Amino acid sequence: MEPETLVRDHTVYACVMGSRAFGLATEGSDTDRRGVFLAPTPLFWRFEKPPTHVEGPADEQFSWELERFCELALRANPNILECLHSPLVERVDATGRELLALRDAFLSRRALDTFTRYAHGQRRKLDADVRTHGAPRWKHAMHLLRLLTSARDLLRTGVLTIDVGEGRESLLAVKRGEVPWPEVESRMNRLVEEGQEAAARSPLPAEPDRRRVEDFLVRVRRTSALQPDLYDDDVRDVVRGAVR
Repeated sequence: MEPETLVRDHTVYACVMGSRAFGLATEGSDTDRRGVFLAPTPLFWRFEKPPTHVEGPADEQFSWELERFCELALRANPNILECLHSPLVERVDATGRELLALRDAFLSRRALDTFTRYAHGQRRKLDADVRTHGAPRWKHAMHLLRLLTSARDLLRTGVLTIDVGEGRESLLAVKRGEVPWPEVESRMNRLVEEGQEAAARSPLPAEPDRRRVEDFLVRVRRTSALQPDLYDDDVRDVVRGAVR
């Protein structure tokens, strides 16, 4: 089965991410689409397994196979967790709704490490830009501030909110280069400290609910295996070959 077919015919959840989901879109902003597809279980019976992710077929579109998506979410990958909480859902079926109902199962205090580690990587790039060019890439600085704010608030409240709300104008001022870099640095450092303080008394559990997520995945795989007639000829050929 072609990767594009998996995305076209087997997507269980699709959303818009990036600036549009964050409430930071301006004229000319791209539309970044992210999704989750469920590869039919019979495809895993081959030596050649289905892809864990697919880029495209549209521009700025990227999708993960359900199992890979869940693995990354359990690790508190920032991009994956934010995808689950996008306010701009474009497509969702029954399996996708079950996945969304599991959002809290993926959240844990691991977010402190993963969000902070990602932020450190982005901060090093910004510092390198300042040393080389005298200024950071302001759009990246804006998004780093947004991420640090989101992480702090998640650790404080146990809820991941990705729309910046009332913070929109102050963040866009950073993007436009209207805020001096030392002030931006100070805001970043303060957010990191506040995130660490929040983690110490966070309502989030220490670890995600891996068992709950795994039960969901096993149930979905079993259902898929028992319903080969829902799939195309490629999958039915696999099933027929397996039972000969």
